[in-house]
Amino acid sequence: MSKPGLNTLKPGQHYLAKDLDSFISSTDAVLLSSNDNQLFTEPEREYKVMHEFTGFFEHSMEDGEKYFREKKAYVVEKV
Repeated sequence: MSKPGLNTLKPGQHYLAKDLDSFISSTDAVLLSSNDNQLFTEPEREYKVMHEFTGFFEHSMEDGEKYFREKKAYVVEKV
């Protein structure tokens, strides 16, 4: 399942943690994982991309406003 050089993730597809690690290291994106901070602890563990978003709202601590960030965000769950 290893796919070197991933530049996008597809909902419904399975990826190894090591491939997600490589993806997030080379892509301006956000990964949200169902298993807290353990996403990269087992490189061979499989994850399924559940959802893909084109952006998200973020609260600014500097001015107290909420801004929409156009940045890919993916929800992944371990399988």
